[in-house]
Amino acid sequence: MIALIQRVSSASVAVDGKDIAAINKGMLVLLGVEQNDSQLQVDKLVKKLANYRLFSDEDGKMNLNLGQVEGQILLVSQFTLVADTQKGNRPGFSRGASPAHGKAVYEATIDALQAANLPFATGEFGADMQVSLVNDGPVTFQFTL
Repeated sequence: MIALIQRVSSASVAVDGKDIAAINKGMLVLLGVEQNDSQLQVDKLVKKLANYRLFSDEDGKMNLNLGQVEGQILLVSQFTLVADTQKGNRPGFSRGASPAHGKAVYEATIDALQAANLPFATGEFGADMQVSLVNDGPVTFQFTL
């Protein structure tokens, strides 16, 4: 599992020109699911999202987590994160999960976010989405789980 985390002041997702989700201050989480990902990776990710200190305190240091700033998560599936780009000029997706497995892990992530009482919105799995964001900082981290 690869998750690209961006600290945002706002982010939204549209499908077919229609806005389907939006958040204010928080984090945009682009999620790439690999073949062998399971509930173990989901649980690690959600724990990390809840506790990761990427928001600035009054001294400008990254000491605050999502809950401390009353932030939100926008979760968006993005299978291209798991692409193999080492050879040639075309990405390979052999490490990526099948659509059925990817959707199951994505939905398990949604369930885990709900269980953790984290405020979140989601994109639409498998859809051609337009993601808009205002990256705050910019601050971007990659989690490989």
